[in-house]
Amino acid sequence: MNEADWRAWAEQATTGLGLVDAQLRLAWLNPALADVLDLGPRRAIGQSLAALLGEPTVATLAARARDEQRVVQWRDLRLGEPERRVDVSLQPLDAERLLLEVHVLAPPAAGNSPVSASLRGLAHEVKNPLAGLRGAAQLLQRRVAEVDLKALAGMVIAEADRLAALTDRLLRPAGTPPREELNLHAVLERVVALLEAEPSPLAIRQDYDPSLPELRGDADRLQQLLLNLARNAREAGARTLTLRTRAEHGVRVGERVLRTALRLDVIDDGAGVPATLRDTLFEPLVSGRAEGTGLGLALAREIANAHGGELRHAGAPGATTFTLWLPLEHG
Repeated sequence: MNEADWRAWAEQATTGLGLVDAQLRLAWLNPALADVLDLGPRRAIGQSLAALLGEPTVATLAARARDEQRVVQWRDLRLGEPERRVDVSLQPLDAERLLLEVHVLAPPAAGNSPVSASLRGLAHEVKNPLAGLRGAAQLLQRRVAEVDLKALAGMVIAEADRLAALTDRLLRPAGTPPREELNLHAVLERVVALLEAEPSPLAIRQDYDPSLPELRGDADRLQQLLLNLARNAREAGARTLTLRTRAEHGVRVGERVLRTALRLDVIDDGAGVPATLRDTLFEPLVSGRAEGTGLGLALAREIANAHGGELRHAGAPGATTFTLWLPLEHG
């Protein structure tokens, strides 16, 4: 990728990126870094790294990175007012210039589980590859003529944006997830499009109730829940996936009884859930595959719960069903 193309995708990256010149001064920065530093480009460009980062070892280690052509890093630096905690790295680009990366960290919270910490670490690591993936897809979309290929590149861009937003939520303090009016069938159609674009796609049957009203939720997170269920089905050897929606009344979810609820059944003809795992299926780090992480269903349940709903499992090999209940009443 040439420098013009690199800068084009770096402008869109959610990671703070900058170029540092031979005098160890900031020569260029993307909008994400300007946001982290709380400085506009005119004020930031030309400032020394030591002044920007407020770290006495910056000048020495940055010069070493340039002269010895190796990466240097700082962990858990404090920047600005209000204080933001960041990880910083410098990577040589050529004999004179360095690439600056700044990753904002979430403040520590009481009671964080090891799984939550691992997820935040994973989110931190995937942000840059996502930005590169998005930039490559943008370049491909501009250069191909075929409509189908442009559409596939657009799908990659949309998925990179969605995953970048999800990683941002993991890296930032917990809060109320965004809620907006959405049509679950539109979310399902995006999931179907992604599944059909995969090699050897599942055969998908859609059995929707067209009379269902809109609900309030986070479309990106619900999409992730559904993708996790579909990919679990594929890994269990499924060839067919059925998506069925209905409205039901008087449904008990936890301690609540929902007056009106949306029911979504995800049914597959795979090998099913081993009997030994059924009682702990939704627990983190529980997996029926040696190479599995055991996080997909745990995250799916977390997303369902965050929407005031519930995710349940039933069925047997050849007819495994995961049912998602979501409240339709607002409030």
